[in-house]
Amino acid sequence: MTRPQGFARIALTGLLFTGPALLALLLAGPARAGSDADLMRLLGQRNCPRCKLQDADLVHTDLRDADLRGAKLQRANLGQARLDGANLKGADLRFTSLQGASLRGADLRGANLEGTDLRQSDLSGAQIDPGGLSRSHWQDARGVAPTVLSYPELHNAGVTAALEGRHPQAEQLFSEAIRLQPDAAISWVARGLSRTEQGKTELAAADLNYAAVLYGQAGEEAQAKQLTEVATALLKPGKKANQGSGMGGQMLSGAASFASAVAPLAMKFLLPLAF
Repeated sequence: MTRPQGFARIALTGLLFTGPALLALLLAGPARAGSDADLMRLLGQRNCPRCKLQDADLVHTDLRDADLRGAKLQRANLGQARLDGANLKGADLRFTSLQGASLRGADLRGANLEGTDLRQSDLSGAQIDPGGLSRSHWQDARGVAPTVLSYPELHNAGVTAALEGRHPQAEQLFSEAIRLQPDAAISWVARGLSRTEQGKTELAAADLNYAAVLYGQAGEEAQAKQLTEVATALLKPGKKANQGSGMGGQMLSGAASFASAVAPLAMKFLLPLAF
């Protein structure tokens, strides 16, 4: 992600500059988009609600338990920062980098996370609005609670996990998606296919049969018939010898892999996300 370079880089590795040292460091740099006074206050006190810190370079900064309620942090670089327990409620974090940051127990309720880079961050115990991550880059973040993800996010994450061969995780994500939208036949199909990859033949057949019922209720008889045939074939004697071979996906679409069986279904069903 490209970020404007409005701030000269301030190399902080967990140490807080105070007094004359901090003042000299701030005055030595070029003009900044945010407020120098606010930056001094943040680094010196960790208490800076509604501060203007746009484009600030705060890589590796120790901001544990900092009060940043309503702060303007657009495009700021907080990569690898320590923000455990920080209060970021209502903060503007649009297109901010929090890549690799620790946000354990942080309060992100009401924060604007559009375009925010949360990859490889730790969100364990963080308070986030349901669906609050929908327009952020949260993939590979740790500790993301399923309860804060929307149905499309859960389903898409399941597809990603499946395509990477992480079928137990895919199964769990599809289960969470089904919990939110139990009438989404596509997620039942996807979970069924992920279960065939794990040799869970009976569970997979049950998923595909239920998906067939849902498609039938929607008037898609051809799809319902195909799924019923696949479920029946999975339960035939001797099929267990093919456990984990992607057999369900092959029979469903004539394809040779889980990827070609599931990905088109996900793309057909889900609205495209912005990122």
